[in-house]
Amino acid sequence: MAVDELDTRILRLLMEQPRTSVREYARILGVARGTLQARLDRLERTGVITGTGPVLSPAALGHPVLAFVHIEVTQGHLDEVGDALAAVPEIIEAFSITGGGDLLTRVAARDNAHLEDVIQQLIRLPGVVRTRTEVALRERVAHRLLPLVESVGRAARKP
Repeated sequence: MAVDELDTRILRLLMEQPRTSVREYARILGVARGTLQARLDRLERTGVITGTGPVLSPAALGHPVLAFVHIEVTQGHLDEVGDALAAVPEIIEAFSITGGGDLLTRVAARDNAHLEDVIQQLIRLPGVVRTRTEVALRERVAHRLLPLVESVGRAARKP
């Protein structure tokens, strides 16, 4: 999907001021409210904007331990294991990957003992061959998309 300079300005504003009204966004950007709403609708319809909810902190919810668990799966069982992972509340993301392992999960736990319990639960899932866990010590770059949005916007300006 082509994102132009106005789309980039809209996305930046949404990320920087997520609680502002559409009317106020239009005023800040100097565009008609209808124009802004049409752009937002298109960005949502095409999947550029995928949500509008709050960003939550697992640590503030009592789960300060963050780990990445690589899961090796028996051939032909990737979908079943993926479906089973969705039932484990501590798994906050899961991806099919290339390289070592078949799945990469991001797990939030209360403490190391809780993390071990979650890993043991994963090992018992039908189709799971083995796991490998890496515990995150400190977040160095928080989840972010603004630099990417700005890069896309710069590319859109170039002839």
